[in-house]
Amino acid sequence: MMAWMNREALELTVSENRAVYWSRSRQKLWRKGEESGNVQLLKELRLDCDNDVILMQVEQLGGIACHTGRVSCFYSVLHDGEWQAVDSVIKDPKDIYQ
Repeated sequence: MMAWMNREALELTVSENRAVYWSRSRQKLWRKGEESGNVQLLKELRLDCDNDVILMQVEQLGGIACHTGRVSCFYSVLHDGEWQAVDSVIKDPKDIYQ
């Protein structure tokens, strides 16, 4: 998945050893899995050569990273000029978010 972080989110990610992001839509910090239970445990942090992108390797508890109930947020593939969902929904979002 792709998400935003601010300095506080990064500091909390490191200190709590779990993914903490900045929600631009809610304008607040959110801990991945706080509602869904699909927590991301931090395994490794990498920084790009421009020092402006962080890549996190995580252990995805619950097996679902996407709010659509899929393993990944990157489930659409461009095929013959049209986007097609290629990964199945593991769990209906209505059953994840109460």
